[in-house]
Amino acid sequence: MRTCLRNIQWYTSPKKLTSGTIWLEDGRITAFEDAELSCPGDVREVDGRGWIAAPGLIDIQINGGFGYDFTARPAAIWRVGELLPCMGVTSFVPTIITSPFGVVNRAMQILKEGAPQGWRGAVPLGLHLEGPFLNPVKKGAHNPMHLRQPDAMRVQDWTRQNGVLLVTLAPELPGADQLIDTLTERGVVVSAGHTLCDYDQALTVFRRGIRCATHLFNSMPPVDHRNPGLVAAVLVTPKVSFDIIVDGIHVHPAMVELAWRCNPKGLILATDAMAALGMPPGRYRLGDFNVRVDEVSARLDDGTLAGSILTADAAVRNLMRFTGCSLGEALLAHTDHPARLLGLEGKGRLAVGADADIVLLTPAGEVMMTLVGGEVVYTRKND
Repeated sequence: MRTCLRNIQWYTSPKKLTSGTIWLEDGRITAFEDAELSCPGDVREVDGRGWIAAPGLIDIQINGGFGYDFTARPAAIWRVGELLPCMGVTSFVPTIITSPFGVVNRAMQILKEGAPQGWRGAVPLGLHLEGPFLNPVKKGAHNPMHLRQPDAMRVQDWTRQNGVLLVTLAPELPGADQLIDTLTERGVVVSAGHTLCDYDQALTVFRRGIRCATHLFNSMPPVDHRNPGLVAAVLVTPKVSFDIIVDGIHVHPAMVELAWRCNPKGLILATDAMAALGMPPGRYRLGDFNVRVDEVSARLDDGTLAGSILTADAAVRNLMRFTGCSLGEALLAHTDHPARLLGLEGKGRLAVGADADIVLLTPAGEVMMTLVGGEVVYTRKND
């Protein structure tokens, strides 16, 4: 059935809104009308109530949510996907952190088997494998028992066809060069993270094929005026993307603004959310560890940050608040920018032929309705 999304606004540029009707059919956007039209009787009508339509949010780093941890329980990917639309997310890249290779194999198999019958929700696009090829000095909340030296022979099945979209590794480790070459040849995006990579090493691996930095500023050396490191290399290299956890805890708002001003087109919002996302304070799982969660953060018992409880829509609002950018500009960092990094055709944009993954927002960035493939999967209840 055709759907008309009427009485709606959308961005024609990051700072310019227009209004009218958006037409959807067979899971795709088919037309935009600048005028308010009455919908024929054989068309399903959705009243946008003057809200702003934007591409559905894409989260490229999420460890779990709603009480579930993907590394401990990969099958929970589908359950979490059912619930993410309330935060404006229409697609996501479930993250498996450092763990035995068998855990990755199970996650790959779960995605290969596909969604349960009748399932609806945010679509898992493929896996983000954060580890095990990380620098032990910058392990963060990863279990050092499972860390390994890069070895291309151990990951022969890590391909885009097998559901691996993104791999985070420490590029300075022995064997990383060969692994970077192998993964990029297979269409897997390689990101630098949990690393001691210095400035010159960073520029070298960017030329080799690394296209991103994972949770910029975190689990890497800080910027120093005589030893600028990976952070500075990223911010002066426009072709390299970087994701940031914009919760005001992982990174100071001033550093978020600095990164955005250096390369706004490269900034990607990622939550790094863990099992406590959408849950009350308490104890939750992240990989092998129990994490203490309060109202604002998630930490190991020694105080180490262990993922976040940041929602995707809150990340958009925080970016606006920290940088002064418009809602349209902030949305690009959670839609167009991750879609371009991962080569996702049809996602991250509102255009004829694009996927009908759409979130309806208030001007303040509050989620009111979410559609996946043209189907309404979340509607905010009246308070």
